[in-house]
Amino acid sequence: MRRSGVTLLELLVVVAIIGVVFGITGLAFTRLRAPRDSEWVRELRRAREEAIRTGEPVRAHALGPPSSALARLRPPLFLPDGRALGPGVDPLTGAPLDAPR
Repeated sequence: MRRSGVTLLELLVVVAIIGVVFGITGLAFTRLRAPRDSEWVRELRRAREEAIRTGEPVRAHALGPPSSALARLRPPLFLPDGRALGPGVDPLTGAPLDAPR
């Protein structure tokens, strides 16, 4: 007479395989998170949103110590329609400063 069922060894192998599969999928899901934005990107988004919300031009704030590369850049000016004006652009018209007149 033959008995049907599973042995303890078979059960342990199945549980180990399930554990490995869940471990691998858990690691894969952690990589799917959106990357964190840098402080500079958050400041640019904030300035653009404020310009659109208030209807007034808003200049983003320079970040970092005065000797850093980000602080030396002139931060862009965001207009109420969401456009950005930066270095080399006429702040009143948005036209390039080196464009023929």
